[in-house]
Amino acid sequence: MKIAYFVNEYPKVTHSFIRREILALERQGIEIERIALRGWDGPLPDPEDRCERERTRYVLRAGPAKLLLPTLLALVRAPVRFLCALFLTLKTTRRSDRALPYHLLYFAEACRVLSWVRSLGVRHIHAHFGTNSTDIAMLVHALGGPTYSFTVHGPEEFLRPVGLEEKIRRSNFVVAISSFGRSQLCLWTPYPDWGKIRIVRCGLEKSFYAEVASTPVAAPRLVCVGRLAPEKGQLLLIEAAAQLMAHGCEFELVLAGDGPIRAVLENLIEKFSLGERVRITGWISGNEVRKEILAARALVLAGFAEGLPVVLMEAMALRRPVVATYVAGIPELVRNGENGWLVPAASVDELADAMEACLAKRPEEIKIMGEHAYRCAIERHSIDVEAARLAMFFREGGVV
Repeated sequence: MKIAYFVNEYPKVTHSFIRREILALERQGIEIERIALRGWDGPLPDPEDRCERERTRYVLRAGPAKLLLPTLLALVRAPVRFLCALFLTLKTTRRSDRALPYHLLYFAEACRVLSWVRSLGVRHIHAHFGTNSTDIAMLVHALGGPTYSFTVHGPEEFLRPVGLEEKIRRSNFVVAISSFGRSQLCLWTPYPDWGKIRIVRCGLEKSFYAEVASTPVAAPRLVCVGRLAPEKGQLLLIEAAAQLMAHGCEFELVLAGDGPIRAVLENLIEKFSLGERVRITGWISGNEVRKEILAARALVLAGFAEGLPVVLMEAMALRRPVVATYVAGIPELVRNGENGWLVPAASVDELADAMEACLAKRPEEIKIMGEHAYRCAIERHSIDVEAARLAMFFREGGVV
């Protein structure tokens, strides 16, 4: 029995957790069809992502004009359902900050996905992210297609919870990746639907961390992994690094990633004369990210808005303590003073103090914190355990 995974963009450098979940479900004996709107032409450093690209169907690959025929077929085959789904599209548009043409495009995309899932014998669609990918899965169901569920990661869905109530009401169930995420979905959902909100955490493959030595890094190196974007807090991280330099601390800071504020960060690094202490890698593969984490004594994340960053659990599974902000689901994993440091978001002074405290720790102390981090991560974020939980929810809903 087949399930279709539907994502706005797949594969993607920052979405390796979706790939891991799909592969783990296939190990559970569930057949997965991959469908995405886009993602067929971007650079992919990771060979596993390139392999996934070959297995994915792309709705927009042939251009929007190819959506016309599936839309007409959906009208001819089930005119009443077509009109009901079109009415749902108009209803969704009224609550959205996106104009009607965008939602009409979602409707046409849903018609194409409908034709594919019918021909493939798909029994259920699972979407990742509660934004337009779930809009389309909901419309496929309204058009007479299979049932659907979706995973909400945050923070975008929590900051702009457009139509979440409707999407949850019509779904089989919805997945949050943390207790915090579940609380935010409850906030936007009537109490009778709270029972639909389940928790399935993002998971790690055992091969990622199984052969890592517990020897800590003595060098004063910190690494920040993530998209270079305002909400990730790297701008304040550079200000904190400038404070460390002013205090006479020896350190190296690696920013592993790329994104829209890279030029701004480079200017800030130059302004504070941090060129010899701060390095930006650009996009690198998952294996290279792993190497950067292992070469550092700790991971540091300064984000303002998060779900629960996967790189946080990755670093902890690699026996590295973390410095992170006290937002969203992060405190569910990071225990202040035990496996890392928690600081208030947007506080440069407290971020700098935590980084300095980390750098001042003896290697033996870092090793103890790293072991605590490792145990916490692997207990909560095994991909096979979490995929088995998700498979159970599919089975409970009569999907598999």
